[in-house]
Amino acid sequence: MNKIQKEDLHAQKTSTRDELRLKVLLALEENPDLTQRQLAAELGVSLGGINYALKALIERGFVKAKNFRKSGRKAAYLYVLTRKGIAEKTSLATAFLGRKLEEYEMLRREIEALKGEVGHVNSGVSGPNAKS
Repeated sequence: MNKIQKEDLHAQKTSTRDELRLKVLLALEENPDLTQRQLAAELGVSLGGINYALKALIERGFVKAKNFRKSGRKAAYLYVLTRKGIAEKTSLATAFLGRKLEEYEMLRREIEALKGEVGHVNSGVSGPNAKS
């Protein structure tokens, strides 16, 4: 694997990790009493993946986990975004939006090129499928 491929792979992994962190922060901001299992189901991520992401967010000071008891369960957690977490969420959302806008522009240009190619091919069609 060459250097460019390695850098591209690293960028993809970072982008995916950042996207998961953003989704977790957004979900917890909306509903801080989600369990890890509920969060995993809502985001379509494994329970282990959510656990790993939450631990990283807590270690970095973006989320605070408060332990409390609920009827019917031994213990539950309330996941609260800290000020630092809110700032991180905004930063991640801004970066995510920038990436998606770049992807949109790239796709738009590709679509326009394909339309031009299809129009060029259709205008030069001859034989039984040609329009008169």
